[in-house]
Amino acid sequence: MSDTPAPGRMRKGSFDPLPEWAGVATRLVHGTRRPELNAGAVVGPIYQTSTFHFPSAHSESSDRGKVYLYTRLDNPSLEGPAETIRQLEGGEEARLFGSGMGAIAATVLSLVRSGDEVVTLQDLYGGTLDLFTDLLPRFGVRVRFVTAAEAEQPEAVLHRGTRLVWLESPTNPTLTVVDLRQWADAADAAGALLAVDNTFATPINQTPLALGADLVVHSATKYLAGHSDVLAGAVVGPEELLRRIDAKGYLGASLDPFAAFLLSRSLKTLSLRVARQNENGRRVVEALSRHPAVRRVYYPGRNSPAEEAIAARQMRGRGGMFSLTLRAGPEAVDPFLRRLHFVHVASSLGSVESLASVPAITSHRHLSPSELAERGIETSMVRFSLGVEEPDDLVRDLTEALDALGPPPAASL
Repeated sequence: MSDTPAPGRMRKGSFDPLPEWAGVATRLVHGTRRPELNAGAVVGPIYQTSTFHFPSAHSESSDRGKVYLYTRLDNPSLEGPAETIRQLEGGEEARLFGSGMGAIAATVLSLVRSGDEVVTLQDLYGGTLDLFTDLLPRFGVRVRFVTAAEAEQPEAVLHRGTRLVWLESPTNPTLTVVDLRQWADAADAAGALLAVDNTFATPINQTPLALGADLVVHSATKYLAGHSDVLAGAVVGPEELLRRIDAKGYLGASLDPFAAFLLSRSLKTLSLRVARQNENGRRVVEALSRHPAVRRVYYPGRNSPAEEAIAARQMRGRGGMFSLTLRAGPEAVDPFLRRLHFVHVASSLGSVESLASVPAITSHRHLSPSELAERGIETSMVRFSLGVEEPDDLVRDLTEALDALGPPPAASL
């Protein structure tokens, strides 16, 4: 695949058009300029208002251009970052929400109804898992979870009764890579919609729409915002589908104008941040995979040669996410984490600072021991999101913390 995502279609008249040859980093900085509407400001303003003046009693149109009614429905502060994300993913339209779960819930609840079936993977973000296991069944929506082995043959899993397929690739927290093209073909054959949570990969490393997905969803809180100071979500896809997703704002998961401003600021450096996080992931995984205190490292493409081939085909970079399990077991997790200098023990991911969490007691804490085992989540697993620190510093910090655990128990050698 090419080194950069293909730019999406630019809407004429909304933003200053860029040359077709402009690359992704250039588009991130300049792709949503419209200074003639912003009093000449290089940085777009924050429209911190809940409501707007109607030009007349019939407020659907105006000679001043687009009419805004109420910030829960729309706000001009959101248009710049939405357009940037749309271009990155190559979709027709993008819509922003107040959080990643707001985007996920709005998408799913807007597309399924009683009697429909949703097919998804067992390896799934805990918040999405809760939505699928707790809320959807209350409304008569059946959710069918697919094992890793079954995921290799989606054409045998899907049928005409499947309404929506929901995938993550890489998955959370085992970093399994799924063949999105194969799933897209199977979903088309079954008449189902395919939605892909692209949070871990980011559009810098992977563009699911180009692989046949119908919709792409992001927790923009993570890599897109990237500074641990914003909650936001995004959905990208065809205009026809986006019109159906919480079209009237009745779920109320609206993005605040100031959060949209911070998201717009952050997107300008996305390609730079992800490039460093890709490198940090590669360097750290290479070093820790050989450490005697580590039993297993989870990283995109490492499960098998077949998965490596998929990752090489559909990803431009492997990202800064990885998980590991400790040979000494769960009792070693806390001493290991407490020795780290440059890694915050905290929830979330994708930020400029490195973060670590223990899925069994954080994102997937509601699962029983047997449910954790079914998903390959061990109590000695630690999930890392590497930031933009110096790679040598991260390697040394993590290695010294592992060294301090001492030799692994003799029984595990």
